[in-house]
Amino acid sequence: MLRLSKLTDYAVVVLVRLSGGAAVQTSPGIAAATGIPEPTVAKVLKALAAGGLVSSQRGAHGGYRLSKPLDTIPIAEVIAAIDGPIALTACVDGSLTSCEVIGLCPVRGRWDPVNTAIREALTAITLADMQQAAIPRAFRIPPSGVVIPGVVPGPVAEPASATSLPIAE
Repeated sequence: MLRLSKLTDYAVVVLVRLSGGAAVQTSPGIAAATGIPEPTVAKVLKALAAGGLVSSQRGAHGGYRLSKPLDTIPIAEVIAAIDGPIALTACVDGSLTSCEVIGLCPVRGRWDPVNTAIREALTAITLADMQQAAIPRAFRIPPSGVVIPGVVPGPVAEPASATSLPIAE
């Protein structure tokens, strides 16, 4: 099974959290808002800063902020910042590890197309896509100008207030 590390999952949560609210957020503040332990948030932010996804600001009003908007950050960049290059096996081009049986392997280099397909799929999905997917479909607001089949555009009716309802006795 192909599985991302827990730190990569936390990194996505931290980045999405940084996209909302204040311009600069602190590690303890992010930890409190997300439920991720503060030392883990600090570790994730350090790796994300090294990967160029967040920038830090020192001082009394310091903290972290996104380096670019969520819709320009592909999931592949987050994975690479936390776990290193995306590689399924040791013999894939760009892997940081080496294979012990590289000279005898009958499928040497055959994983490259699979690795490329996975990398391309992860590059096509941005953090904004992840953030949007977290909102239940019934509560998503379509972009302006989008027509939803079965929905008649028009003014939204105001809900009846408690004082305007008839009282049954």
